[in-house]
Amino acid sequence: MKKKLVIIYLSTSGNTKKMADAIAEGADSRGLETKVVSFYEVEMDGLKGADAIALGSSTFWYKMHEATSHFLDRLEKAGMKGKVGAAFGSYGWSGEAPAQIADRMRAMGMKVVDPVLRVIWAPEDKDLKECERLGKDIAKAVKGEKESRDREQELERAAPAP
Repeated sequence: MKKKLVIIYLSTSGNTKKMADAIAEGADSRGLETKVVSFYEVEMDGLKGADAIALGSSTFWYKMHEATSHFLDRLEKAGMKGKVGAAFGSYGWSGEAPAQIADRMRAMGMKVVDPVLRVIWAPEDKDLKECERLGKDIAKAVKGEKESRDREQELERAAPAP
């Protein structure tokens, strides 16, 4: 039976949805069954059978959208402890929402795939490739695979010098 990933997004301008679709492409390429669903159409019962949940939101006034925060409250009550989680989102000025989502997921006992993915304004090709990479990393986490050596090297290169 295929492992399942549900990707939920709250997108006011379509940018976060583009990210969600690219994450799905990456996860699909690694054998996960994926479903991309708008925040407004998600059903909590459908999340119980998921092995992983990725949640994306834009940043509004230095934080996640209030509706996203309420959704995370509902997610916690639904019992997501132990599932793989991921956070992503687009922003125009500050970009705090994805990190706040990841913190809330960790607090409810989810295994969050790092790093969270933040894209300023509309995602460009390079950003969409990173979204695909996140989808692949989610698949690896769900399947219990270790990160590839290539990914470890990428993360080392991206880290700020001491």
